[in-house]
Amino acid sequence: MVNSVIMNEMDTVVTVTSKVSAGNDVEYIVNGKSNSIKATSDIPINHKVAVRNVMKGHEVYKYGEVIGYSTSDINVGDHVHENNLSSFR
Repeated sequence: MVNSVIMNEMDTVVTVTSKVSAGNDVEYIVNGKSNSIKATSDIPINHKVAVRNVMKGHEVYKYGEVIGYSTSDINVGDHVHENNLSSFR
């Protein structure tokens, strides 16, 4: 069951539409193709999860736009938030 949203194929994160527990699937559709990853930790509703690895200092994309830079290495399935993202807000 799809439980997250991605807006652009270049996005490195999805936003979950319901709470996801560690080890559970984060499922999304991009370009008509279903994808699934495992959450590495609990993800609160409306928070971001990495769908691609992002090395420290590299751009994080959401909505096809850079929303900030990773402050540490981020792995697929990781919660992306203030602990590992320096945003532009």
